[in-house]
Amino acid sequence: MSRVNYANLNPPPRDSLELASLASSSPDHSHSSRSSSPSGISSSRKQSLSNDDPLNPVTTPRPTPHSRSYSVSSAFDFASNLFPLSSTAAGYSVLGAPGSGPVDLNGASLEKHKSLTYLNGLSLIVGLIIGSGIFSSPAQVNSNAGSYGASLVIWTVAGILAWTGAASYAELGGAIPLNGGAQVYLSKIFGDWAGFLFTWSAVFVLKPGSTAIIAIIFGEYVVRAAVGADAEDASAWINKGVALAGLTVITILNCISTRLATRMGDFFMFFKFVALLGITITGIVVAATGFTWKGTPNTEWKTTGWFDGTSTDPSSWAVAIYAGLWAFDGWDNTNFVVGEFLNPARDLPRVIHTAMPLVILSYLLASVAYIFVLPTSIISSSNTIAVQFGSVVFGPVGSLVLALIVSGSCIGALNATTFTSGRLVYAAGKEGFLPGLLGHIGMPGSSQSYNRLQRRSWVSRTVTRLIGDEEGGIGFTPINAMLFNALLTGAYIVVGEFGTLITFYGVAGYTFYFITVLGLIVLRVREPYLERPYRTWISTPIIFCCVSLFLLSRAVFANPGQTVVVVAFVAAGVPVYFWRVRGRWRRNKGEEWGWKFWRRWGRSGG
Repeated sequence: MSRVNYANLNPPPRDSLELASLASSSPDHSHSSRSSSPSGISSSRKQSLSNDDPLNPVTTPRPTPHSRSYSVSSAFDFASNLFPLSSTAAGYSVLGAPGSGPVDLNGASLEKHKSLTYLNGLSLIVGLIIGSGIFSSPAQVNSNAGSYGASLVIWTVAGILAWTGAASYAELGGAIPLNGGAQVYLSKIFGDWAGFLFTWSAVFVLKPGSTAIIAIIFGEYVVRAAVGADAEDASAWINKGVALAGLTVITILNCISTRLATRMGDFFMFFKFVALLGITITGIVVAATGFTWKGTPNTEWKTTGWFDGTSTDPSSWAVAIYAGLWAFDGWDNTNFVVGEFLNPARDLPRVIHTAMPLVILSYLLASVAYIFVLPTSIISSSNTIAVQFGSVVFGPVGSLVLALIVSGSCIGALNATTFTSGRLVYAAGKEGFLPGLLGHIGMPGSSQSYNRLQRRSWVSRTVTRLIGDEEGGIGFTPINAMLFNALLTGAYIVVGEFGTLITFYGVAGYTFYFITVLGLIVLRVREPYLERPYRTWISTPIIFCCVSLFLLSRAVFANPGQTVVVVAFVAAGVPVYFWRVRGRWRRNKGEEWGWKFWRRWGRSGG
């Protein structure tokens, strides 16, 4: 049997938006003026792309299981006949649904102006995973594990389990290289209803709620650094005011340009690694010399066996793993911006398989440093462990420095989640899940403003060259989407009730994680010929699905009342889906049917 190598056909390179357009086109419907898919595109764009496609569906044979050649170079050179998802109504459809409104800046889109590199992707994952957790409160892991050694085992196991989810998302991101993360994967695998319910939950609760928590922690540590010991007595509204100020500044900077936001992300990533490295080195020096500001070094780690007192209660280990997994949450961050990567097939797996071991190693080294300096009683109970660490080693100055470090780490996490949350809202607006205004780039009239800016003094041009995007300049970002996310986040900061939100994460968050990774297995069975630039072991998604069910069941049994509230909120998205998405699809189908009827009636001469 001859071996067909599709990489040798060498079609012209296409970006993810054009490939999605090709995938959603169908030879049988190329004559229609409207798309029959609820999330299709205009037939004129489909026809123009199909006519340029060198992989003509009529002349190119469908590969057999033994004749397909997989290579990175041919990762995105597929047409509709090679991508069976396009043959279903809920298949791989384009960003930009009917009725979602025109795109600003002469039809520009983020997916057609790719700018993200490997380093930018690395900073997005690291920036969100390493927030305040490892600096503030690893107490749940340590108190439930029962011993030094067991806590280190828990951190390692939790990191590896989170890694299985990240690896699964790497395969999905390579197979479906579009912005939106789980929103896009669920839509293409299970149907628009699944993607919409994820959007409903993530846009209105998960993303702004988590951002609000990060912002408030930032505010608390800034106030602690400024006020000192009296910070405990400070009004909560002072913390919230600082949180709102930080959110505002970060949102404005992200609206200016993608380049500025990613450079900030890169800076904060290195800042966090340097901070954790400094803590590690300080801990080792204290262990070796016995030097502390208070004069009495901790010796428990010398006199006590590292596995003495290890808990034998399975429920305690479950709680510890649960807390550890939460500390690693954020590994899906890069998948929200896959469509903007210069080389997603190569960089997405590299980003994930670099970030996860780096974060795991950083957590382990920081935990060992805490063990060297602090007694077990503080490690197992304090929610400001880094500040305690600085106080023991360097006194009041150390407390101030560590409080500022935690604040900087929170700002880095706030920048990462603002960047990706804006892209999620933007993708939802393009899909038609949210108002089309949220799928716009820039602000009304921003194209003319940018042209005027280019004609100004050399100072303006220099500023644009330094912080502006190469093709879009200043303001080539989803400004409306990021402002919308900032408003929701601000509301959560003002309300400040996070008990139910944490349960929401446990139920809704890991339910969607589970369904998305389960979709990878479904896609393996349903689409065996789908090009996958990266392919993980099949055991990887299976392990993560089991982990997700474990976390989900624990959250349900721990807070059944709040779980009902979460389920009710997700269920409330069903009628909104039928009104927003299905209703528009039926209207479009009705218009198309009416147009065909009048065309046939006109041809028949009345």
